[in-house]
Amino acid sequence: MTELAGPKQDRSRATRRRLLETTIRCLATHGWEVSTVGFIAGEAGISRGAVQHHFRTREALILAALEHMFEERAALLDALPEPAQDGPERVHAVVRGLVEAIIGGDLFRAALQVWTVAAADPALRLAVLPLERRFARGVHRRAVRLLGADDSDPSVRALIQATLDMARGLALADVLTDDSRRRARVVRAWSGQLAAALSAA
Repeated sequence: MTELAGPKQDRSRATRRRLLETTIRCLATHGWEVSTVGFIAGEAGISRGAVQHHFRTREALILAALEHMFEERAALLDALPEPAQDGPERVHAVVRGLVEAIIGGDLFRAALQVWTVAAADPALRLAVLPLERRFARGVHRRAVRLLGADDSDPSVRALIQATLDMARGLALADVLTDDSRRRARVVRAWSGQLAAALSAA
């Protein structure tokens, strides 16, 4: 019995992961309204009953996918290499990496779908906010580490937060059109300002 439990648990974990990844892809590609449990199950190649074995409601599935999404985006940030440069080039490398990790393709687009619905759904908003705050704190900590900044200085803390807010704004601008050329110019300009401000601080 114990020998069989391992493979069964592995299959269950693999099914759950496939469901979460499919949910993210469906939200990003098809939107909230289309991404019903039945639709996601079909896209994942899993029966509706199997989905409900893992997640009893659509909201539970969406929230689990959102948490998985935040973990994936945090992993992208953790994978950013320690910049080899110093000074302004180090700051530019970090800001560029943060922006690209936060934009994150399907991850940001799926999150945007959930945020839009949560803005008008108090129950969903209450469930999403703690996840969002936890992710935001994690991103901030990683940015501080990569920049080698003194986060105890309120002005430095505000500058890092402004950097992360800018990254989200750039991700939003990229939703409808490829904004990569303008984004590169904005990142370069802001990096210079940030490097000067951090040096002065």
